[in-house]
Amino acid sequence: MTLRDIGAQSARIGLLAVASTMRGTRTSELDWCHGRSLWAAMGGYSNHQSASDTARELFTLLIGYIEDLMIPFNVPPVVGTELSFIQTAIGSGKLCGDGSFTQRCQQWLEQRFGSAKVLLTPSCTASLEMAAILLNIHPGDEVIMPSYTFASTANAFVLRGATIVFVDIRPDTLNIDETLIEAAITPNTRSIVPVHYAGVACEMDTIMAIAKQHRLWVVEDAAQGVMATYKGRALGTLGHIGCFSFHETKNYTSGGEGGAILINNAAFIEQAEIIREKGTNRSQFFRKKVDKYTWYDIGSSYLMADLQAAYLWAQLEAAETINLRRLTLWNRYYVSLAQQDSLAVPVLPDTCQHNSHMFYLKLSDINDRNSFIRYMKSVDILTVFHYIPLHSSPAGQRFGRFHGSDRYTSRESQRLVRLPLFYNLKDSDQQRVIDAICGYYI
Repeated sequence: MTLRDIGAQSARIGLLAVASTMRGTRTSELDWCHGRSLWAAMGGYSNHQSASDTARELFTLLIGYIEDLMIPFNVPPVVGTELSFIQTAIGSGKLCGDGSFTQRCQQWLEQRFGSAKVLLTPSCTASLEMAAILLNIHPGDEVIMPSYTFASTANAFVLRGATIVFVDIRPDTLNIDETLIEAAITPNTRSIVPVHYAGVACEMDTIMAIAKQHRLWVVEDAAQGVMATYKGRALGTLGHIGCFSFHETKNYTSGGEGGAILINNAAFIEQAEIIREKGTNRSQFFRKKVDKYTWYDIGSSYLMADLQAAYLWAQLEAAETINLRRLTLWNRYYVSLAQQDSLAVPVLPDTCQHNSHMFYLKLSDINDRNSFIRYMKSVDILTVFHYIPLHSSPAGQRFGRFHGSDRYTSRESQRLVRLPLFYNLKDSDQQRVIDAICGYYI
């Protein structure tokens, strides 16, 4: 049986019923497959497929994997209301950007995090590109950031002609070392881009003080930082501009791809809307502030489709539930693995409330790390390393330079491995991961 066989409406009823069961009791697929009412709602099952097989197929659709097989590194979060909101969006007759679900999500983000203006975008990459345009970055400008980050952090500014100046990271949080930023500033420096690795905040008070002293803009790459805070303030709201990701690998997703730009300096709001709407004042037209719209400046199509915003709305409504579940999983890893002498676990500064975006281990070196990954795969658990430092990449060498010495960036990159951590990860599967790690060190 497939979703095509049972029909969209029946599939939706079945998946929502399963989601409710999972949220309430987290029972296994073999438990709920015996629920006659569920199968009645779905119209029964094929003569060629058992109830158990059908249940496992629907369970896979719900949480993205089946127990007793390979435990994946990540599965996009599913809370159970996504299909209902998507159906509402389809029925609205408006699927393009800035529809009703986009407005709901933006208002929720503004009110929850205290940003002057939040605009949904197709990706965090798009948000960073918007930030570079807003700041009028141009050839000859320099932008300071860590090398231990994703290519989009640098690429957004390189597209405007900037030179990237990489500085080393702290060995504890793997964030940019705030004590090295000031020495990297030149007369050409325009911006600092701190990256909140694993949802743990950079030392923002120091960074903002440096930026103020040298009259620089701060763009927070908070791709991994939704629902995390620094001294009680939401990540993404501390700099002049913040950038979120709602990619399927993040804590909250808009159906695979997506992002948001947080405008924390009100002077940028009008220009941000123009850039996002292909360089036009179309947003003002829809608010009836002008009787027609026209081309005002450079821009691009940086809107999220409302169909994706509908998926995201389901996730934001359940934001606390998702956050608490991830914290439970993260804490279980920490308690179980912190005493292992052969590895290091994440460090959390007292000023930071993290969001459990990631649980990583740091092993002795790259050989130990690669051996660990091979072992875990042999017992059907997928663990993965992370960024290759940008300054060692062909594009990094072409478009940037590393200021000072690389004491920690390359070393920590070669030691780090990430463990499976996602909202729908089952307790029994997490225990399999923990047992396998402990077995590796016996």
